[in-house]
Amino acid sequence: MPALLGLSAGAPGGSAEILLKEALRGAEDAGARVELVRLADLTLTSGPDAGADDADWFWDRLMDSDGLIVSSPIYSRTIPGALRLLGDKISGPQSDVAFTAELLRMRAEGEPISVDFAIDERVLRPRVAGFIAVGGSLPPRWKTLALPLMHTLTASAQIAVVDQVEFAGAGSPASILLQPDALACARRLGGNVAEQLGREYEDAEYRGAPGACPLCHLSLIALRGATAECATCGAVGALRLVDGEHVFEPSPEGAEQSILSLREKIDHFHEVQETAGRHAALREKIDSGRTEYAGWDPRILPGRA
Repeated sequence: MPALLGLSAGAPGGSAEILLKEALRGAEDAGARVELVRLADLTLTSGPDAGADDADWFWDRLMDSDGLIVSSPIYSRTIPGALRLLGDKISGPQSDVAFTAELLRMRAEGEPISVDFAIDERVLRPRVAGFIAVGGSLPPRWKTLALPLMHTLTASAQIAVVDQVEFAGAGSPASILLQPDALACARRLGGNVAEQLGREYEDAEYRGAPGACPLCHLSLIALRGATAECATCGAVGALRLVDGEHVFEPSPEGAEQSILSLREKIDHFHEVQETAGRHAALREKIDSGRTEYAGWDPRILPGRA
């Protein structure tokens, strides 16, 4: 039976967790075996003196799964810092399908590797995902950054996001219960994810609300001179006014520049290798400058005058 992992990034028993449980119920109805992890139950450390924590445990749960649903509250237009921290700790080369595939190929063929990384071959297993974001404020401008940042949890591992939704008006604890339509929507999302467990990235079908970008299906657009870029996935194209509405149109080449494109991921891998190769020849100069900066230290520390 395919396994689906649910991650609750909100308060225990709060609106985000209620929506996640409804989604997992929908997934069970569709035949998935489900597990729920509370972010609040994980110990996560950061900084230069960070010790052992639960990030590796969560990574193993994710690698043992066929899919992921994340449900998060919206704080100050975006997601909680603890969810970002977890994403930072489980991301990087080990979670990147291109890094994994290219390093395996280069090692097998005996190619020189400028900088090697620990990799986890389990990341190559196909997975799908769904995202839920819930906040209290009604205007959409108070939710703009939530779903885009949730995509950073899945983009490197080429996990196909097949549904995503954001809810408003749940500003007091568990008040999403006053919105039966939201509960029904979350349940459908769970079913949409569960029905596609095991599908390859190219075969996954997006079933959520449409967005301006045809690749990530979100509508956060960055303007860079005469061109437009999807701020979530990096696809490049033009922003046009069609029948009074703005339409984002990635060019074929611009679509390949999306970080969701395997070609872009492979290009990024080789960019990292080439940069490391250039830096290796300049290591003595880098270390000398680093020593000079380390010797100038105007820090202040908490609890000291």
